Amino acid sequence: MPMRFLLMAAGAGQLALAAGSLAIPKVLKWREDTARLRPLTRQIFWTYAGYIWSFHVCFGLLSLLAPEWLLDRTPLAAAVCGFIAVYWAARLVLQFTWLDRSDAPQGAVFVAAEVALVSLFIGLVLTYGATFLSHLRAGAGMG
Repeated sequence: MPMRFLLMAAGAGQLALAAGSLAIPKVLKWREDTARLRPLTRQIFWTYAGYIWSFHVCFGLLSLLAPEWLLDRTPLAAAVCGFIAVYWAARLVLQFTWLDRSDAPQGAVFVAAEVALVSLFIGLVLTYGATFLSHLRAGAGMG
């Protein structure tokens, strides 16, 4: 399968994740939980949530609309692909080592959602990791 197609699919997946993420605050009752925080801590939490969401949108738009930029044999393209691969690898590791899912919503819908998320994260790591490695093999990542 051509890497261009895989990057575009990864972009679509990240945009779908960003769209679906808009429901997370309601589903996980963030308003109620963050209301108990000090104002500055609450504001920082929402700021971080916004930053993360914007990363997903930007990664998605870049990959969907300009995959050629990520396939250019340049050090910048290699660095961006490497960064995105590490970003999603870190998220995948945190899913299983840091997040306490004992209080997560129950039921088949939520289990299916977690399986879909983990599958997406794995696909993103593999797609951007493979693109990064192809840059290294071609010498683009070497300054």
